[in-house]
Amino acid sequence: MIHPYNYVTPQEALSIIQSDTRVFIHGSVCTPVFLLHELAKEKDRLRNVELVAITLKGDIELDKPVYAGSFHINSLFVSGPIRNAVAEGRADFIPVFLSDIPDLFKNNILELDTAIVQVSPPDRHGYCSLGVSVDIARAAVDSARQIIALVNPLMPRTHGDGMIHTDRFTRMVFHESPLPEESYTNKVGETERIIGQHIAGMIEDGSTLQMGIGTIPDAVLSFLGNHKNLGVHTEMLSDGIIDLVEKDVINNKCKCKHPNKTITSFAIGSRRLYDYVNDNSSFNFLDIDYVNNPHVIRQNPKVIAINSAIEVDLTGQVCADSIGELQYSGIGGQMDFMRGAALSVGGKPIIALNSRTNKGVPRIVPHLKDGAGVVTTRGHVHYVVTEYGIAYLFGKNLRQRAKLLIDIAHPDDREMLTKYCYERFKLFI
Repeated sequence: MIHPYNYVTPQEALSIIQSDTRVFIHGSVCTPVFLLHELAKEKDRLRNVELVAITLKGDIELDKPVYAGSFHINSLFVSGPIRNAVAEGRADFIPVFLSDIPDLFKNNILELDTAIVQVSPPDRHGYCSLGVSVDIARAAVDSARQIIALVNPLMPRTHGDGMIHTDRFTRMVFHESPLPEESYTNKVGETERIIGQHIAGMIEDGSTLQMGIGTIPDAVLSFLGNHKNLGVHTEMLSDGIIDLVEKDVINNKCKCKHPNKTITSFAIGSRRLYDYVNDNSSFNFLDIDYVNNPHVIRQNPKVIAINSAIEVDLTGQVCADSIGELQYSGIGGQMDFMRGAALSVGGKPIIALNSRTNKGVPRIVPHLKDGAGVVTTRGHVHYVVTEYGIAYLFGKNLRQRAKLLIDIAHPDDREMLTKYCYERFKLFI
């Protein structure tokens, strides 16, 4: 049966949003930019509307100072479009593990009046898909009193937890627009390749991979062509896995949870990736409170969790969300997977970073910058990898950790780090 659908204008859809309410905004490449620009036109009608989201993509308009009295962004992860607004005090940041965000909605800690989501067109049964960003959106649509759906024919239809029947939507708007694309393949430099080689050498056949987007994950994936029977259970995926799936390097046959399936919660990449996961039943996009649950993650063998950092101090504390007091990103799922990998039989939680920034600033440091946040504690860190090698910190005392980290720091920083160690530990290392 073909269902008739009553699509309305953006103005009619957004008219259900009232002042002094909280609105969830679908994130990542599903950011409903078209409707956000239309919502901006409602600024004279609306006051004190709180917008809740994780990573947003594109020019969302509502972050600009002119909308401050009408809309306030309360972000669960600070991304590029709102970074200035947070720094200037026009938006706020909520520190929270990615896996815990659905509970904020379900338990009405962040009670949602409206959810705005971008979805694939309805199938012949009337079901739309949350596309390539199921993550926290599943809990949001289950919790919100009313739902506005932006139906985009370019949104992939993904399998898993993202199915929503059109009967659930309060209003539906049809609008076709390309999804944002990101690729790091051509940005991988020699330093990242060396780090990628180090990490690839740590990965055994039959391992289960978690890695995000960026130059280091892409570099790691490029060195896995001769591995066998790898699996994927990750909060997000990008283009780098496609070739490995097609070569049967990634086949998920050794996983205990969801064998023969690639498990993720959202995807960011090129149109090639979006087309590849479209109606592909070997990929399951699942709720983030399941995907990022350490007790689920640990059930797979040899989990390799690869995460990045802004800086690491000589005791092993990892700052991954801020540059001093500047809130740069968020807690995200790093700790979820670092802990899950540590509990997995044969698992390896890895922090990977260049020894210095592009401007020559050290990233292995005596102590974190004033105001910096600790995302992964020194009690949780196991492996730290730079282009100069691998430091295994688990079970090591503070002096041992300092020695291991100095050995993989940039050579020009080692004298400074060693001097600090003498001042702190009263012992040359």
